[in-house]
Amino acid sequence: MIKVAVIGDGGHGKVVKEIVSARTDTRLIGVLDDTFSALQYSGELYTGPADSIQELRRLIPDIVFVLAIGSNIVRKQLAERLGLEQKDFVSLIHPSAMISKSAKVGHGTVVMAGAVIQAGAIIGAHSIINTGAVVEHDNRIGDFVHLSPRVTLTGAVAVSEGAHLGAGAVVIPEMSIGRWSVVGAGAAVISPIPDRVTAVGTPARVISHFQT
Repeated sequence: MIKVAVIGDGGHGKVVKEIVSARTDTRLIGVLDDTFSALQYSGELYTGPADSIQELRRLIPDIVFVLAIGSNIVRKQLAERLGLEQKDFVSLIHPSAMISKSAKVGHGTVVMAGAVIQAGAIIGAHSIINTGAVVEHDNRIGDFVHLSPRVTLTGAVAVSEGAHLGAGAVVIPEMSIGRWSVVGAGAAVISPIPDRVTAVGTPARVISHFQT
């Protein structure tokens, strides 16, 4: 049985905790969030701030973690702040998700209910493949990406680090989404999206630039 602590107790954290419970090979041991003041044990669950992670590891040496933070940039900042190794993170895949045997899912990534990841797709670390999202064959998804519910990436799409695609966005084959860019809900991407922009509409057009 894999002992899991979820880092993040917001709305996204609720969904991640349910994935842990839905699997037969994982057990929820703790929830860490900065809303808690100190590490405590209720008899069933450890709770505490994120910085109590080392204390929890001393108590349960074989525990692994998942970052249940919806914001891509905050998730990356927290990963860097905690300073854990790859082996300390677990990838969580909902039992109803469909993952090709030839696909690869990076450490700390969460794949939610009803998602589909097809042949040859590669998903980076600490990404979110949300409810019902479709990642078709030969996609390349970077670290700290978030594909919102019902996003559809057709064949050979490249999504770079930190990008966020809103609910129902569709990307045609062989397109690219730049680093830390945002694609609005329902957008249709038919041309490459550069780094650090917001693009919306059908077809998707850049409406703003920003720095991260």
